[in-house]
Amino acid sequence: MGFNIKSIGNELAKADQLKDNIPTQVGMFTIKTANQTIKEASLRPDPDALWMSLWYEGEVCCLFADSNLGKSIYAVQIAASIASSKKVLYFDFELSDKQFQLRYTGGDGTLNQFPKDLYRVEINRDALGSDNFEDTIIRNIEDAAVMTGAKVMIIDNLTYLCLASEKGDAAALLMMRLMNLKKKYDLSILVLAHTPKRPLTNPITQNDLAGSKKLYNFFDSVFAIGKSAVDNRLRYIKQVKCRYGSFMYDADNVIICEIIKEGSFTQFAQTGFATEKEHLKEPSDSDRADMIATVKRLHAEGKTQRQIKEETGLSLGSVNNYIKK
Repeated sequence: MGFNIKSIGNELAKADQLKDNIPTQVGMFTIKTANQTIKEASLRPDPDALWMSLWYEGEVCCLFADSNLGKSIYAVQIAASIASSKKVLYFDFELSDKQFQLRYTGGDGTLNQFPKDLYRVEINRDALGSDNFEDTIIRNIEDAAVMTGAKVMIIDNLTYLCLASEKGDAAALLMMRLMNLKKKYDLSILVLAHTPKRPLTNPITQNDLAGSKKLYNFFDSVFAIGKSAVDNRLRYIKQVKCRYGSFMYDADNVIICEIIKEGSFTQFAQTGFATEKEHLKEPSDSDRADMIATVKRLHAEGKTQRQIKEETGLSLGSVNNYIKK
């Protein structure tokens, strides 16, 4: 059976015509060629780093840590640094104004002087209505951004945004709403979150972020604070996820800090860098037995060795060895 050259030519012509008439908008989708995408994006400035390489402009970022490790102290420090050049809204759902004042008062009674463009936002309990709390708080966050003109927001903490953050559907809805705010107003948002109690023998992984794992997938960048097993006074900061830039502060190069009060300002003072392993507790026989049992359970559930590695923080070699035990 021979080929019909004319028919093939007609089909190619139709294809070219369809290609030229591809719509640019289909419902919620915007369609562009890859070349058009990168050309248009190249005309916009590259995002600047807001805080080292951990948080960039235009990102919804997450900082998580166990209770009482100083994540609010570190977040205020970040806010104060950024507010020297940009307007920052710090939504403080943790401390009362008096607690905040005492944290930033020197031993001689001197009050700390923050940059003039750092604004602390707290909930006015008298203004709470009977409306859905989560809808109201998201709507008011949007209103605050619009009315102040601030492009940088820090939310302390996630629980107040979504009381049901443990549930996948609720977590996904929350993150979509934050992403919508980011895109609508060109915002940069840092959200603080908790981690359940974790053994000091284990490295910090994405699985330590409290709540639904769907939350982690939505964040543009994630970093965490860990407690050093070497010295209770020390903390380390680890980069867990990044979509822009590079992993500068991963397990091989965590930032070592000590919480100090310099005058009236409570802050993380950087003391150097180290591997995360140097600040983890040496596992006991009991710890090792528990980890072996966990690995075997995950393996029995059908998880791959790489998935088990991500969930436990172990090396692939250790995962393989534990499976064989």
